[in-house]
Amino acid sequence: MPDMVDIAAGLFVAEPQPALIGGQHRETGRIVFPRPDGNADYEPVPLPRRGTLWSWTVQRFRPKSPPYAGPEEFTPFAVGYVELPGAVIVEAPFTDVAFEELKIGMEMETVLVRLNVDAQGRTIRSFAFAPVREG
Repeated sequence: MPDMVDIAAGLFVAEPQPALIGGQHRETGRIVFPRPDGNADYEPVPLPRRGTLWSWTVQRFRPKSPPYAGPEEFTPFAVGYVELPGAVIVEAPFTDVAFEELKIGMEMETVLVRLNVDAQGRTIRSFAFAPVREG
């Protein structure tokens, strides 16, 4: 998609499939997300694309801005934590799922979503998690 910018550099890759980029501590091996910006102690590491829904809630009011960078017209959304196996638990919004379908333990996968449009008319892209739908 032309005229698209990521919400922040180095958070994710789009190809070959969307995946988050964490930081692995060079000495301890501990993985964090997001990777600490400008900290040479952490090297970039791709995180697993799929994980397990750990906990969630529904955001029913527009968050304080900043840091919220979503559209001015607010629509409630589900947000929560997904445990990426062997790596880290990541907080993110959920997409392509009705609130009543969310169940602790369900399999989720990383997807890229349109968040907003900036002052230059570019689409701002971010990440979210969506239920894995086989078939």
